[in-house]
Amino acid sequence: MALGGNLQGLLFSMNYEESIDYLRDHIEQGVKPGLERMEQLLEAMGSPHVGYPIIHVAGTNGKTSTSRMATLLLVGHGLATGTYISPHLQRVEERFSINGRHASPEDFALAVTDVAVFADLLEERGSEPHTYFELTTAAAFAFFAEKAVNSAVLEVGLGGRLDATNVVDADVSVVTGIGVEHTEFLGEDIATIAGEKLGIVGPGSILVTGDLPDDALAVAHQKARELGIQHRVYEKDFGISSAERGIRGWQVTVDGAETTYHDIFLPVHGRHQLHNFAVAVAAVEALLGRRLDVDAVREAMLTLTLPGRMEPVDTSPLVLLDGAHNADGVTTLVAALEEEYANAKWQIVLGIMGDKNIDAMIETLSRIADGFVVTAPKSKRATPPAELAKRVSGLSQSPILVADEVDYALDMARAEAGPDGHVLVAGSLYLVGEARDHLV
Repeated sequence: MALGGNLQGLLFSMNYEESIDYLRDHIEQGVKPGLERMEQLLEAMGSPHVGYPIIHVAGTNGKTSTSRMATLLLVGHGLATGTYISPHLQRVEERFSINGRHASPEDFALAVTDVAVFADLLEERGSEPHTYFELTTAAAFAFFAEKAVNSAVLEVGLGGRLDATNVVDADVSVVTGIGVEHTEFLGEDIATIAGEKLGIVGPGSILVTGDLPDDALAVAHQKARELGIQHRVYEKDFGISSAERGIRGWQVTVDGAETTYHDIFLPVHGRHQLHNFAVAVAAVEALLGRRLDVDAVREAMLTLTLPGRMEPVDTSPLVLLDGAHNADGVTTLVAALEEEYANAKWQIVLGIMGDKNIDAMIETLSRIADGFVVTAPKSKRATPPAELAKRVSGLSQSPILVADEVDYALDMARAEAGPDGHVLVAGSLYLVGEARDHLV
């Protein structure tokens, strides 16, 4: 349904601040699962989401890391690649990028303007208002069309089947892993949640799955059989055959679905990132339909950065940022810290959204805690510091301090740790973003 008329609207262009305000005006729409609004909006815009091959990435954890890695691999093989991730850490324009570089404020404002013209026209004609996530997703597609990408990597926002990104017919559908989260939208058990996340898989795609629980893997196998599509499975069709940890990262050999890639250096912390890398390699092999160039893989990974993922940002004391924001993510983080920083105890700057399994996260973090400084990022969903402190005190014997602002929490934690100590910021990507504002 192409929309005509309203030349005045089409000539209007927002600046960066106005585009931010426009999006913020739609935050109150909250989460509205469903594709009808997105399909209508993108059709009005001229379908900027079609015309290039796409890797679509769902999963409980590891989506952003896998998406970033897949992007660099595609760029290394000569494809101009657009990437859409969520949420952002510091600035909303981080959500979409070309060849690993996020949109400039000017490009961001232009993309939002392109979307706003059609979204406002539709709403004037009686359509239901669009959500913040729907508008940023549509803006990413507008940005990709403007930059004439020839491939894209899209990260699912919530679930998969009814997520705004699921308007695409992806060539490769990826599910990194599955845990229990967002049960109010996705269901209470692993199999049901897997069904929602595997809703991104279509009849023309190749399915790539990471390390899934047995119940989720069974659902994935069934989905692939029903659709008659190829299914590439972690530790069956691809995986990591060797890994050696060094001071600045990992030296790995990856058994891809097409061939083996020897001696790849990943400049990251956390063994779990090796899994994400293997998934990214398998996804890109599937998209290109061939083995990758090993030299291109090596060169691409040398440029890899993963902000907010076991990211060291300061020394004396060491300050590490990690966006682990659910029980599975915290379990993975603590295991990685126990491996790479054996016997270290941490002053933990902690802020958690109210809809998470807070007690499970606290219990796991307590294994490595020397103390907690509880705070809250600037989000209505954040657990108030006093309430979070009460939860921590009931589950941990470690000392607890309370800070109303993230910057104060950082100062308190560094003072408690001393120059030779360790500070960990974790519990929420929003918390990590605010910490990066102060530290990076």
